[in-house]
Amino acid sequence: MDKICTYSFQEYLRMVESFHGSESPGLILGGIMVDYALSEIPEGVLFDAICETKPCLPDAIQLLTPCTFGNGWLKVINLGRFAISLYEKKEGKGVRIFLDPSKLGERSEIRNWLYKLKSKSEQDQDRLIAEMRVAGRSVLGMRTVVVKPQHLGKTSRGAITDCKICGEPYPERDGTVCRACGGESPYIEK
Repeated sequence: MDKICTYSFQEYLRMVESFHGSESPGLILGGIMVDYALSEIPEGVLFDAICETKPCLPDAIQLLTPCTFGNGWLKVINLGRFAISLYEKKEGKGVRIFLDPSKLGERSEIRNWLYKLKSKSEQDQDRLIAEMRVAGRSVLGMRTVVVKPQHLGKTSRGAITDCKICGEPYPERDGTVCRACGGESPYIEK
């Protein structure tokens, strides 16, 4: 794999390290997946993305497409699978790209990484990245998909109101108080 989208492999590695903080194998393989998915989407189609895992893979989508968490075009539906879908915004027709274990063959470093057969410190990072580069799309599966209607389009925050407890603005649809004051705050109150 010499290129990932419009970037040389080395340029993409530098982007990954700059954005993610390290040459993350998940982000590197994710770049190959995004490149594959984009090659299957007709030119000029406005698309959204679904990522089926939280770690690393969403970053590849954000680096290589206009789909981000911030603009609402990227949705993470955490199914724990190393897979992405790019699909037409209105009708939901698109492609799903996934790491296919039946195609790994003798690629032991990718297998060790995928199944966590070696701890991160035991993995040979350079060999793993080299194996991913050589494997390219050959370890990926692709199928066409149609996304369910409830996942199409942006989700509106709706009306905004002030929380009766903390006074901060929040989406009114969340109830009579904000979710944090309702017990979902991740912080320890002092």
